[in-house]
Amino acid sequence: MSGGPGKVVHVSWNAELPGNPDNVEPSSAFDGPSDFDAPDDFDAPDDYDAPPPESDREFADRQFGRQPADPAAAFASSHRSEAAVARPATPIRAATRKFDTAAEALHTVFGYDSFRGDQAEIIAQVVDGKDAVVLMPTGGGKSLCYQIPALVRAGTGIVVSPLIALMQDQVDALTAVGVRAEFLNSSQDSQTRSQVERDYLNGDLDLLYVAPERLSNEATKRLLERGTIALFAIDEAHCVSQWGHDFRPDYLALSELADRWPDVPRIALTATATDATHQEITTRLQMGDAKHFVASFDRPNIQYRIVGKSEVRKQLLSFLKTEHPGDAGIVYALSRKTVDQTADFLRQNGVNALPYHAGLDAGLRARTQSRFLREEGVVIVATIAFGMGIDKPDVRFVAHIDLPKSVEGYYQETGRAGRDGAPATAWLAYGLQDVVQQRRMIDESPGDLGHRRKLSAHLDAMLALCETVHCRRVNLLRYFGQTSEPCGNCDTCLEPPEAWDGTIPAQKLLSTIVRLHRERNQKFGAGHLIDILRGKETPRATQYRHTELSTWGLGADLSDQAWRGVVRQMLAQGLLATSGEYGTLVLTDAAAGVLGGSRDVQLRREPDRPARSSAARRPSAAKVAAADLSTSQETLFEALRVWRSAESKEQGVPAYIVFGDATLIAVAAAGPATLAALDGITGIGAKKLEAYGAALLEVVAASA
Repeated sequence: MSGGPGKVVHVSWNAELPGNPDNVEPSSAFDGPSDFDAPDDFDAPDDYDAPPPESDREFADRQFGRQPADPAAAFASSHRSEAAVARPATPIRAATRKFDTAAEALHTVFGYDSFRGDQAEIIAQVVDGKDAVVLMPTGGGKSLCYQIPALVRAGTGIVVSPLIALMQDQVDALTAVGVRAEFLNSSQDSQTRSQVERDYLNGDLDLLYVAPERLSNEATKRLLERGTIALFAIDEAHCVSQWGHDFRPDYLALSELADRWPDVPRIALTATATDATHQEITTRLQMGDAKHFVASFDRPNIQYRIVGKSEVRKQLLSFLKTEHPGDAGIVYALSRKTVDQTADFLRQNGVNALPYHAGLDAGLRARTQSRFLREEGVVIVATIAFGMGIDKPDVRFVAHIDLPKSVEGYYQETGRAGRDGAPATAWLAYGLQDVVQQRRMIDESPGDLGHRRKLSAHLDAMLALCETVHCRRVNLLRYFGQTSEPCGNCDTCLEPPEAWDGTIPAQKLLSTIVRLHRERNQKFGAGHLIDILRGKETPRATQYRHTELSTWGLGADLSDQAWRGVVRQMLAQGLLATSGEYGTLVLTDAAAGVLGGSRDVQLRREPDRPARSSAARRPSAAKVAAADLSTSQETLFEALRVWRSAESKEQGVPAYIVFGDATLIAVAAAGPATLAALDGITGIGAKKLEAYGAALLEVVAASA
């Protein structure tokens, strides 16, 4: 759906309240901080660009005919080599329009015959020189919304991207289809950067990628002023949100683009935004007159599943071995320590797993990312430092072994699965430990009360998603202000939960907490409170004479796992809260109604032991995608994949940059014998037809 100029689609932040919690299994025993990784090694995305070095600024001064500001620099400049002094000024000209229409660019460059969704309207808006704010899910085709206008409008499209480590692959993908693309960032030496700058000034670039940190530098802005800018594309625009999970301070400075280049159209794009974030993007980037386009956030090919956490590494291994053997995927954890331990555990059990977090050497991180993009079947175990902008289409699963901090983060991360449209899984293990840990992190977080309230609101919405008794997709989309019907492709749709009246167990737990505090001035965590209710004699129970409490043993009818589910769900419903360093449990104001009998507590039944993954072993995504092919066509498809793998390795690029599976399937189905027959097959534009056409025909002929 779209809105007119200045109109922001009103999205209600109304994630389902956790009043009717789901049947999600609790975690293993927890009664103190030693059961989880301390929060001092949590990551944030670390792929920032550095400001342009002095050599870049000197180059800009030479290009722009300026004198260095200080005398020493002026002296040094006057004594440069004669070759440098004699070099003529670079002529400035705009990159000319390559295509008359967007449809022509789409077909000739990218090999597609029609646009999807709102793409045509968005592109027309930018081609006409007007601003656009685009909210479109991962895999929805956001990139074409600025790439094609850059090919139609005169000048160079400037793309603001927060991830310098991915710029090379972005440029490689565009170069492969004949687009003149480059990037400027700190990974380049001064000679390479100087050449890119000359190419820009000469009008030899269609697209130029820069990081926000570089664009905030005055020398870079002066360089851009000397050329002709077709448009500004602000990718991952949610990074401008100060309350968001990916906030980048330098995004705030991008508001200056409107003042400095008022006649250059701007397009801001993101895959994740609530109403509040959407409005913040609009305000902070000064895009009040932009037209807004909001596509559906639904990713129907992703199956959402949340399981109870118990021996989570073994659960994860079972999930991978049973449902995704040999598939590429991402496993997210909150801390670096957990990442390292989990990756090591998976490797010991035959999974090709690699760790990724900001504590690792930058070179190692780059090699790990390259392997994930270029090799098949690699599993990355990572903190949130990994994943934004990853353009790998065949990620078959995203798993979380710790609770994400927000629904936005969860949606952004799970959206990295199934970009190719084939079936994928979003798997999350969630338990009591997660709730206690997250609450404690919020209590200890820096910032004022308002900041902590924001964090709590994000966590409450995430807990609501975990504890919902209804379709998870309905809940997820409602958070982003979109309505939907039950999907039939999430765990709560496939196996509807069983509810039960947990009022009496809740009263027993609350009474135990009250008695310990009032009678003995004591507070404890969930583990010991459950021991008291179940009548489990432990050294601590004996030491504090808790066997004498009137509630001792009153909860023996429930298992330890069931009690942990009660505690977790009461935390999610706001009847309990955590307190202090050790996560002890205290009552909230809402608990008074339960103790007084005026409020019932509905819970979802917890199995005594979480079931290991029992889904049937799934065929590979390639097999699923090729299901409609005949036997001979499937043989050809596999031969084309082997050829693609060899070609991508020879070029040193990811396989999808050569061709995606959809294109190879189309070739296998058509069985073309001539170059003319290849022309028009989806994904084969003019450049790829020239580069790979003959080789494709050879593979087809050999399989005939």
